[in-house]
Amino acid sequence: MIKRTLVALCLCATSLGVPADEHDAVFWLNRMASAAKQLNYAGTFTYLSGQRFETMRIARASGPEGEVERLETLDGSPREVVRRDGEVRCVLPDLKTVIIDRQGRRRAFPDRLPVAVSGLEEHYRIVKGDLGRVAGRQAQAVMLEPLDNLRYGHHLWADVETGLLLKARMVDPAGGVVEQFVFSEVTVGELAPELFAARYTPADDWHVVNARGNEASSDDIGWSLVDMLPGYRLVSSVRRSVGEPDHDVLHLVYSDGLTHISVFVEPETGNGAVAVPAGFLSAGSIGVYKRSVAGSRLMVLGEAPREALRRVADGMAATVK
Repeated sequence: MIKRTLVALCLCATSLGVPADEHDAVFWLNRMASAAKQLNYAGTFTYLSGQRFETMRIARASGPEGEVERLETLDGSPREVVRRDGEVRCVLPDLKTVIIDRQGRRRAFPDRLPVAVSGLEEHYRIVKGDLGRVAGRQAQAVMLEPLDNLRYGHHLWADVETGLLLKARMVDPAGGVVEQFVFSEVTVGELAPELFAARYTPADDWHVVNARGNEASSDDIGWSLVDMLPGYRLVSSVRRSVGEPDHDVLHLVYSDGLTHISVFVEPETGNGAVAVPAGFLSAGSIGVYKRSVAGSRLMVLGEAPREALRRVADGMAATVK
């Protein structure tokens, strides 16, 4: 009886696969994904993208009342972003403006990894790198090398002690840095309540923009990607009003878990509207491709190679009802 039980357990373990351990790159990806969602942390990090360089302070905590995150720029134009209970509130004091939006699927650094990272192996070669140091902490490097030309590579560094993502670098096929996030200092554990206190208090003369929009069902989208990119899927569809009658903007997001590509669809304005010539625009690390189709203007953007953006833009088609 005992022998049969042991054999059954062995067969079960074989069918499930060998669990990842600290010597496995996927183990470290899972640690990073879990740590960013479960830990309380605060710190300062820098963001580099093309000619854009920003220093930001972040504080994130979760408890009985839910999750709260506060992000503040420390240089350039002041900006404060607070995420709480599925809502994102962006305060722009220089413009006396508050923008209210829903919390999207893509999260801020260091919460950059999907909950399920196993699916990434189909389109990335995942390699465990060397130990190093980031923000004075020992860090384990993990590289994700794309297996096609539809996504960039990612170099990630996890805190050995907690698993928190300390540094994230996106690279092009030549190894050039597309964008980079890196903590200069970080604290993990119990946080002081004042770290989450709003710095700016909107006055009566401030402008409040409600950008939350409404979820669009698959039957109401009216557009589809005819040739879906391998590994990508539609993860969000929201329709927003921009203030003009019959001028809603449809926002679709396609993702492979790491890379996110947004598609904005809006009607051409005026009876004599001229079709937008198809082509790329330059916007730092974010690629932009625009075109006109079926009386609408499409703008596709994301931190993805041009081939991916072009294929999404050229593959969008209006759905015939």
